[in-house]
Amino acid sequence: MPQATAKNLSLIAAIDLGSNSFHMVVAKAHHNEIRILERLGEKVQLAAGIDEQRNLDEESMQRGLDCLKRFSQLINGLPLGAVRIVGTNALREARNRGEFIRRAEEILGHPVEVISGREEARLIYLGVSHTLADTPGKRLVADIGGGSTEFIIGQRFEPLLRESLQMGCVSFTQRYFKDGKITPARYAQAYTAARLEIMSIENALHRLSWDEAIGSSGTIRAIGLALKAGGHGTGEVNAEGLNWLKRKLFKLGDVDKIDFDGIKPDRRSIFPAGLAILEAIFDALELQRMDHCEGALREGVLYDLLGRHHHEDVRERTLSSLMERYHVDLDQAARVERKALHAFDQVAADWGLEDGVWRELLSWAAKVHEVGLDIAHYHYHKHGAYLIEHSDLAGFSREDQQMLALLVRGHRRNIPKDKFADFGDDGIKLIRLCVLLRFAILFHHIRGTQEMPTVKLYAGRDSLEVEFPANWLDENQLTQADFALEAEWLTRVGVILTVR
Repeated sequence: MPQATAKNLSLIAAIDLGSNSFHMVVAKAHHNEIRILERLGEKVQLAAGIDEQRNLDEESMQRGLDCLKRFSQLINGLPLGAVRIVGTNALREARNRGEFIRRAEEILGHPVEVISGREEARLIYLGVSHTLADTPGKRLVADIGGGSTEFIIGQRFEPLLRESLQMGCVSFTQRYFKDGKITPARYAQAYTAARLEIMSIENALHRLSWDEAIGSSGTIRAIGLALKAGGHGTGEVNAEGLNWLKRKLFKLGDVDKIDFDGIKPDRRSIFPAGLAILEAIFDALELQRMDHCEGALREGVLYDLLGRHHHEDVRERTLSSLMERYHVDLDQAARVERKALHAFDQVAADWGLEDGVWRELLSWAAKVHEVGLDIAHYHYHKHGAYLIEHSDLAGFSREDQQMLALLVRGHRRNIPKDKFADFGDDGIKLIRLCVLLRFAILFHHIRGTQEMPTVKLYAGRDSLEVEFPANWLDENQLTQADFALEAEWLTRVGVILTVR
């Protein structure tokens, strides 16, 4: 869910719950820049614990939780909003991710977000672009993870194209090299599978073109070190070196025999799969060279977190773009937002909504509640909810989008109480936000053509009282009828609405 604003941002931290490794960086923030103080990383191989039913097994979950216990000591005492924790492909895939997330949040004391593949790609590019020199040319960035591989073409700090493919060094190891044996036939299968994945995006990548290719993952770094140790370059990856390394792996025949300088023992098992994927990338994109960059997802998360606290929140730009694309009535959205936030400020304390995350979520919902009108008026709240939940919205986690979509879904007619219940204790607060959004929309039903009065709101545990100026409702019977009908709808979710 959206995070609260931290009052003290002298220290910030990011944790990347990757499919292969968990990483954490702790940094000092100063004048819109960050200075890394601590880096921790452990091979967890979460993706290796996903069974045929797409559930994480207990052993892999425990490896991850044990790692997070060690990480937690470094972030103890940091306020909410100063730490951002993101889960990637393994948690996107796992059906029982909720169980792991619940246990992880108990250990860390901060919310865990599962991000989409394209959001992961955006954050990777952000980390790379802040790590490398600010040159004017276009960059191709590839990041081979444990369960997915991200591709980005960007210029300076802006990604122009973001893609995520279902191939990674852990998942391919499980599929093609599970017993550790390396044969030309198995390698060819892994290579072909990677080429087939890349086919879906290679034309789009070639159309944009690029001036340099950058690799940002541990896999690409390890391959570069192996090539350097063999006398094929100075740490970069090159096409000639890949062919040499592939032949060397075939001669070894087993991952236990891999002994290249710079390759840690815990990376040996996934090395052949990573090499097959990288060779497929080189061939599909006709690359001759790829340089490695230390900046990656976790650094991108840090810079994104910093931007949120310096009024450069990419989420605001994302929503503005969404509103423009679906021709939202901006004046009406602004009226509804102002009224919703004014109502929120009157009842936040009584309804347990003081945490700034809820105000922010209500603001977002008010902005985009009418996006579905561009599809059709009939059931437009359902169309809008679908668009918000299933679009790639830069800056938003999956849970952010689900909560926002639910508010849009519930902003008119029946409120789907069972869907709110899926969010546990937060479901009650989400219903209260939904009530406030519905109030603001009804208040401005006439869409700005009428001077509206000042009203007062009073909240009880399961009630909301709205006080209009004396006799105003008698003189404005459409509004009176709107609120009378609204009172009936709200009784279905256990909220008593009184209007006087």
